[in-house]
Amino acid sequence: MQINKTIFWDWNGTLLNDMHVCVDAMNILLRERNKMIIDEQIYREIFTFPVRDYYTKAGFDFRLEPFEKPALEFIEHYDTLVRDADLFGDVRDTLQHVQDKGYNQLILSAAEHDFLNELVTAHGISHYFRTISGIDNHYAAGKTDNALKLINSLDGEAGEVILIGDTIHDHEVGEELGIRVILVSRGHQSEKRLKETRREVVGDLRKLMEII
Repeated sequence: MQINKTIFWDWNGTLLNDMHVCVDAMNILLRERNKMIIDEQIYREIFTFPVRDYYTKAGFDFRLEPFEKPALEFIEHYDTLVRDADLFGDVRDTLQHVQDKGYNQLILSAAEHDFLNELVTAHGISHYFRTISGIDNHYAAGKTDNALKLINSLDGEAGEVILIGDTIHDHEVGEELGIRVILVSRGHQSEKRLKETRREVVGDLRKLMEII
C-alpha cells in the first residue's frame, strides 16, 4: 500500500530561477545610496530571514531611513525584472513525476500571495498544485503559520509531509512543524550554509527524485 505524501514546494530559488533578479534589484537600491553593490556569491552568503537582517548586511542603515522604504522599492524593481526569469530546467518534469506518483503538491512561499499566483499561472504550472499559498505583505516575515494552515486543510490526507526549499528558513519552518525538509543548493543560499542545518541537501531536482 502506497503511503500518501504531501510536497510543500518553496517558490523563489527552488522552482523559479530568480536569484539574479534579486541581486539586480538590490544593486539598483545600493547604487542609489552610493553603497557597494553585491554579486551572486556575496548575496548567497548574506541573504537571510527576516529580510530586514539581510538588508542590514547589504549595507542599509535604518537609522537614516525606515526598513519599509527600501523593502517596497525592492519589490517594485523585482516585480518588473522577475517577469523575464524562468523556471529551472528540471521543474516541469519533476512536477509531472510527483503528480504521477499521486502526491499532493502545494506551493508554500514568503512571496506576496496575489503576485505569486500570477507568476505561477504565467509559467503554466498552476494545475500541478492543490494550493498556492503566499503571504499578505511585502516584508517576507515567514511562512510557518501558512504551512500549519495548509496541513490542517488537508483533513488528514497529508500523509508524510516534505518541505522542499532553498534556505535555512525552510529548515526552520520544518523544525517548528516537525516535518522532513530537503534543501536545494542552487538557490538563494550557499550549499555550505545549507549543510550546516544537517538537512538533506541536493544540487538539483533530478537528485531530489532519487531520495523522495
